[in-house]
Amino acid sequence: MLSADCLHELRSSWLPNITDSALDRIIDLLEQGSPYLIHGSFTRVPPMGCIATQVAWHHPKTTHLTLDAGISWLHRVAGLNPATSIVLREWDDCRHANIEYRLDLLAELKAEQAQRRQNHATGNRIAKYVAA
Repeated sequence: MLSADCLHELRSSWLPNITDSALDRIIDLLEQGSPYLIHGSFTRVPPMGCIATQVAWHHPKTTHLTLDAGISWLHRVAGLNPATSIVLREWDDCRHANIEYRLDLLAELKAEQAQRRQNHATGNRIAKYVAA
């Protein structure tokens, strides 16, 4: 289960900065249980990376980076300290043993994806986070 603090950080700092292609990629990797989505380190060998690294590889400001992509994205784009990111800490703590965490995260990401698709379909390009 995602903690309240994790949900707040995900919704306020991660989701507003995740590109559509990164969102699609993370959802795909979670649904597949892919070994490319790792825990406990930002990257082992590209294309293996943690959730932040996978997001960074799909962001225009960090797509060119390899080993430090996730760290750079968290700091430069999402405005978070990589060492204290709650989403990242809970991700690393859950590993593959906590299927509930992974399913809750997947549900949040899919809800965001559905909202974005609806906004694109209706021509509403203003992010829901602008008012927040």
